[in-house]
Amino acid sequence: MSTSVASGVRTVRNALPRLAGVAVITALGDVHSPGRIAARAVRLTVSVLLVHWLWSALYRGTAQSAGLTRTQALAFAILSVLITQINETDRWIARDTVYQHVGSGTIIYWFLRPMAARRYCLVRAVGDRCYGLARAAVVYVVCLAVGLLTAPASSSAAAAFAVTALLGQVVVYQLGLLVDQMCFWMVKNGAVVAILEFVQALLSGALAPLWFFPQWFQLFSSLMPFQATLNVPLSFYTGRMPVQELPEQIALQLAWIAVLTTLTRLLWRNASDKIQSQGG
Repeated sequence: MSTSVASGVRTVRNALPRLAGVAVITALGDVHSPGRIAARAVRLTVSVLLVHWLWSALYRGTAQSAGLTRTQALAFAILSVLITQINETDRWIARDTVYQHVGSGTIIYWFLRPMAARRYCLVRAVGDRCYGLARAAVVYVVCLAVGLLTAPASSSAAAAFAVTALLGQVVVYQLGLLVDQMCFWMVKNGAVVAILEFVQALLSGALAPLWFFPQWFQLFSSLMPFQATLNVPLSFYTGRMPVQELPEQIALQLAWIAVLTTLTRLLWRNASDKIQSQGG
């Protein structure tokens, strides 16, 4: 092993404990607040049951609608609840959101730490999503066991779902980061967050599978990044989208990730210049 490679391995090894410490902040906060964990479990259980009863009622008297069978529609709706909650981490209590730090002026510390602000946000997001994925996995297994959910249409469909769901989470992270970064110029971004949440729920298929919408709406949503976060992976899972379309969908997701990553990196640089300029 060359000296440079050994040095790189040593650097990564030394950084891992620090990165892990940042990644588990949200999970540790919940561990010390059992009531918060219980409330989240109750809310998730109620959400899954309500969605199941709603779609069961909608399919009463019909076997198929918009190309989706009752089983496919139920799987789509329940999994959309589980995937959506992966991103629902509560940093507000810890007062560690960009909105709160910009409002209080403590955002400057993000740019004075040894870890860059951009990396800090990324590591925290990875930790939060791993924590959310663990919660979703538990509920997923329970739903499978009691028959609320069916397994993927095939092993290849399961693989396509896993890959596109992972890339979809990257798209979700970049969209959320983009909105957070607006605080550096707008101070308050509550209205933008509300708009993004509604548009994302509508165009991703979280409110209803996009297969139920008119053709022109499906075409419009296919041009947006939101459908890559839910509709694409869940369409593979249910078998509504053939696995042969996987390369095309991955290419679209990677294109959106490239665009959004470039934009957020540019905004990080501009935000850093803005804070240094005003902070002296």
